[in-house]
Amino acid sequence: MKETANFIAIDLGASNGRVLLGIWDGSRFQIQELHRFPNGPVNVLGRLHWDVLSLWQEIKTGLAKYASQYDAPPEGIGVDTWGVDFGLFDSAGQLLGNPVHYRDSRTDEVMPKLFSRVPAAEVFARTGIQFIQFNTIFQLYSMVINQDPQLNFAETLLMMPDLFHYWLTGRKAVEYTIASTTQMYNCHKKAWDLDLLGQLGIPTKILPAIVQPGAIFAPLRADLVAELGFKVPPNVIAVGSHDTASAVAAVPELDAESVYISSGTWSLMGVEIPEPVVNEEVRSFNITNEGGIGHTIRFLKNITGLWLLQECRNQWQREGKSYTWAELLQEARQAKPHAAFVDPDHSAFLCPSNMPEAIRSFCKSAGQPEPSEVGPLVRCCLESMALKYRYVLESMEKLTGSTFKTIRIVGGGSQNHLLSQLAADACQRTVVSGPAEATALGNLMVQAIATGHLNDIASGRKAIASSSDPQEFQPSGDARWEEAYRRFLGLCS
Repeated sequence: MKETANFIAIDLGASNGRVLLGIWDGSRFQIQELHRFPNGPVNVLGRLHWDVLSLWQEIKTGLAKYASQYDAPPEGIGVDTWGVDFGLFDSAGQLLGNPVHYRDSRTDEVMPKLFSRVPAAEVFARTGIQFIQFNTIFQLYSMVINQDPQLNFAETLLMMPDLFHYWLTGRKAVEYTIASTTQMYNCHKKAWDLDLLGQLGIPTKILPAIVQPGAIFAPLRADLVAELGFKVPPNVIAVGSHDTASAVAAVPELDAESVYISSGTWSLMGVEIPEPVVNEEVRSFNITNEGGIGHTIRFLKNITGLWLLQECRNQWQREGKSYTWAELLQEARQAKPHAAFVDPDHSAFLCPSNMPEAIRSFCKSAGQPEPSEVGPLVRCCLESMALKYRYVLESMEKLTGSTFKTIRIVGGGSQNHLLSQLAADACQRTVVSGPAEATALGNLMVQAIATGHLNDIASGRKAIASSSDPQEFQPSGDARWEEAYRRFLGLCS
């Protein structure tokens, strides 16, 4: 393995973005934040968009900060973002419009219309991907149904990280792990499913070549080298461009007896397997087979995560009540346990105008007490998430025939120690939380492998383990969780 090197990780999440410096010292990574900026939907005439031009300017600001502070050029730049969303480009390489946010209502009621053309069982058999109304295939089919003129002019579709790859390098391609989130990638043929898309009237000419994580994408464009102040053009490297792929790659000690949770706005819970598992039982549980780093499959379930609390906090701020995360968790600790639960994945919580009111309405309709105060409401969200983890854990054990002794939580949500303890109690499993910067570390790890500073993912995970300080949580043995779980199951559709 080579000695010291600098890498830059551009990590864009659904609520914020960062440009991070990763310093490799030959045995471990040190992360420094170069630039942080907010991210979120922008409502224009009733449609939710991503402010992609603002994100691009913030990315350039972060890169320029590196160039102004460090003489040594970075040995790589890697981009990861959330999945499913995309931009469309014309034949001149110009973006046709701001990408639409996955929580936009344009995909409401689209799934049954698509399944009337191609049955759900066939779509799943081809792709192995769980059905969520905002998957890329449903977004594009909504454009077909509504005769969106952008499709007539589109020459190329680029997923969100690949949009930035293109602007950074001038090369148009889609990275494998993000391609797998579209529900347009055939997991058996390992290629775009052109036949499926043809049946739906989705133009296949817009789909570019697919590149694997670890490939050198291209050097930074010459005009950007000059604009940002780099002395030589660094390489842009295809990492696990779906943020969950990078996060899973960074889970320390991930083994056959472990299930992971990548915890943030979403909680992605699953296991790492060598090949996709595609059968009717898997489809009935709505489990997904997304592409992982190192030719692996992320056999997982999307669970609505801290989105519930993020939106509650935003609503309280709109009402003039500002709470820190520490204050919210302290209120939750003091609240009565197991008073009321929600199904975090119920459609009522996809994009409500008032999240606390949506939660109270759900509880009332289910014959439960309404959590009117801050503490009970926060506790309701956290306990409901923990109980949903148990439901998915049991599903994973049934589908794989394995018993999982440890839940490994990574990502920003791993810093929520109350949630980690509740997960241990609800699931009756040991929970190991950390690292919080798993996505960035996975991004950096792939860059280090691509440039010869690390040998493989196994050595990378060891390096990440030595770069972090995980926390362990043991189940309390409180028998009341069994009754709580029985009640929770009655709320899930």
